[in-house]
Amino acid sequence: MSVKIFDKPEIQDFLMVLSGLDKPGGNPRMKQIVHRIMSDLFKAIDDLDITPDEYWTGIAWLNELGASGQAGLISPGLGLDHFLDERLDAIDEELGIKNNTPRTIEGPLYVAGAPVSEGFARLDDGTDANGHTLIMYGTVYGSDGKPLPGATVEVWHCDTRGFYSHFDPTGKQAPFNMRRTIVADAKGCYKFQSIVPHGYGVPPGSPTEQLLSALGRHGQRPAHIHFFIGADGHRKLTTQINIAGDPLVNDDFAYATRDGLVPAVTERTDETSIRANNLNGPFAEIEFDVHLTALVNGVDNQINELRKRAAA
Repeated sequence: MSVKIFDKPEIQDFLMVLSGLDKPGGNPRMKQIVHRIMSDLFKAIDDLDITPDEYWTGIAWLNELGASGQAGLISPGLGLDHFLDERLDAIDEELGIKNNTPRTIEGPLYVAGAPVSEGFARLDDGTDANGHTLIMYGTVYGSDGKPLPGATVEVWHCDTRGFYSHFDPTGKQAPFNMRRTIVADAKGCYKFQSIVPHGYGVPPGSPTEQLLSALGRHGQRPAHIHFFIGADGHRKLTTQINIAGDPLVNDDFAYATRDGLVPAVTERTDETSIRANNLNGPFAEIEFDVHLTALVNGVDNQINELRKRAAA
């Protein structure tokens, strides 16, 4: 239809009212954001001739999304998390900051309070019968290129069924299974033993899958391992690595794959390597060094305090 009402003065006045810009008090920043978002939504309804039926279908979907707790899942699925990373990259470029280890999305399944280990940690509890042993290690470097003893490496990943501890619908996993915080040793090195994780998909029939299907997209992720890495005088890095060889490395519904975050996986079958790691058989090996960046004028200009979570 050709009917357009967005530009009418009374509609523009209405946007000022509903966002509180016509009144004192309240939060000025919130008013600004709500005014912009509602203006864009009103204009989209006008330009696309969105019908009341389509609108209320969307509202019902939002209700289902909230009830299922999947806002943090659809956010990366719609590219919002990746867009935020791209903006942070652009801000860093303007500041002259080079990120030798790229940032990428956190995802919604971090849990604070994982057990702390010095230098080395065993992540898995050995109960995943389908698990292929993984040894992963690396060095954390500071902005001056030197190793950072005492750097903290928080790591978490899923099991071979694609489930994370604390979010496992089967209840099979113990608390903090495949979650640890490793304090880098005197040489700035970290190392852990676990199992190679598998990729996974969004819950079947969920609001997230419904939307992705309507867009002609899948909801699958490649196998990956999450990290938070921090050290005194440096900005906290949020990143994750993909398992090389996974067919979805370059087709991640969450758009987390980035150059420099797909380290090689080496299969070790020789007795020397097996004995050196106190193992009983072949294992996969990944080396992944991390380069942190310095604080900006003494401040971590990218940390998001509100993403902190209490242990489930």
